[in-house]
Amino acid sequence: MTLETFFFILALVVALFSAWAYFTAQRLNTLHIRTDAALAQLEATLDRRAAVVAALAPELADVAKAADTTNLAQNQFEERSAKERALSDAIGQRFPQLPAPLVDAEARIQLAHRFYNEAVSDTRALRLRPMVRIFRLGGRAPLPDFFDYSFSD
Repeated sequence: MTLETFFFILALVVALFSAWAYFTAQRLNTLHIRTDAALAQLEATLDRRAAVVAALAPELADVAKAADTTNLAQNQFEERSAKERALSDAIGQRFPQLPAPLVDAEARIQLAHRFYNEAVSDTRALRLRPMVRIFRLGGRAPLPDFFDYSFSD
């Protein structure tokens, strides 16, 4: 093998690796944007349910407001989750059978919850690959967490 051939092969390998790293970093960026958008949508649907509950049952307005005013921020789900469970329990006690607006709000929450957790799953699957971790292609963005919460049916 000549020196020119060696440098050509080395340049080709470096170019291929650089292209892979660039496109993987772009994909991670897109996945993080998708995760952030899904989290915002989940928060909006939870807030909408709280508003519907406050409108349908004024006696539950305080519980709904407590859930509504708590932010749903990445890696800080515990407080909001606890308040949402309290709201779900209050809804279950107040409404033996859910009215149509609450059924709609619950269905939207289920969808938003599923979309968010799927986005997190896709992001984590790529972020946790060995080559992505070794070369830190995820940057400084925190690894997203799943929002685990069993909603009332």
